[in-house]
Amino acid sequence: MFQYLREDIRAVFDRDPAARSSWEILTCYPGIHALVLHRLAHWLWGHRLRWLARFVAHLSRFFTGIEIHPGAMIGRRCFIDHGMGVVIGETAEIGDDVTLYHGVTLGGTSWNKGKRHPTLEDGVVIGAGAKILGPITVAAGAKVGSNAVVTKAVPAGATAVGNPARVLDHSEEGRQREAQAEKLGFSAYAVGRDQDDPLAKAIHGLLDHAAETDRRLASLLRELEAAGVKCDEDVQPADSFDPKYLGKIVD
Repeated sequence: MFQYLREDIRAVFDRDPAARSSWEILTCYPGIHALVLHRLAHWLWGHRLRWLARFVAHLSRFFTGIEIHPGAMIGRRCFIDHGMGVVIGETAEIGDDVTLYHGVTLGGTSWNKGKRHPTLEDGVVIGAGAKILGPITVAAGAKVGSNAVVTKAVPAGATAVGNPARVLDHSEEGRQREAQAEKLGFSAYAVGRDQDDPLAKAIHGLLDHAAETDRRLASLLRELEAAGVKCDEDVQPADSFDPKYLGKIVD
């Protein structure tokens, strides 16, 4: 239990720049409180103390605004950011390192018994207000944009947005853009190239330009190194530039 709690705290530090101390996280983050109480409720549920498990889950919902059925299975280092309005159904399964934002619903589409809620594999990110409905799988590393309604499986590493949700940029170009965005510390996973939003197009243009600039710089460095110029040294100030380097570049 305490090992899981330490991992949960570390996950908050890794994914929320507003977190300042472990004490702040323990006392002021409802997502942490909901996970701790869910582990207790899930243990009771597994030992067939069903009413007590539901009562613990009810208390958790009352104090945190996060409703998690005690039968749901949640992996390690799950981060529920803000959390208000999150609903996780009985047969939902959540892998490791998953991130859920406020208003997310992992719901069912049937009154039949058995598996009726979604499965989120490792590393999935679900944007605010998104609805994942039915016994579908959101594969590892996939992302779902804010307010999307997902009723079909999402492939690994893909991005799904809209109502009904559709997969965007599941191409080499899209993956390169996403990698560039993560390197810059920003990920525009809720927008796609086929949307008409001018802001989305501007963001994609900037990311593509940054990727092309990196490619050209890498090519230039390879050419300089092939010409005998050491590129791993500190750059000299302009007033102390040695002309011999210019000769090497020209040669």
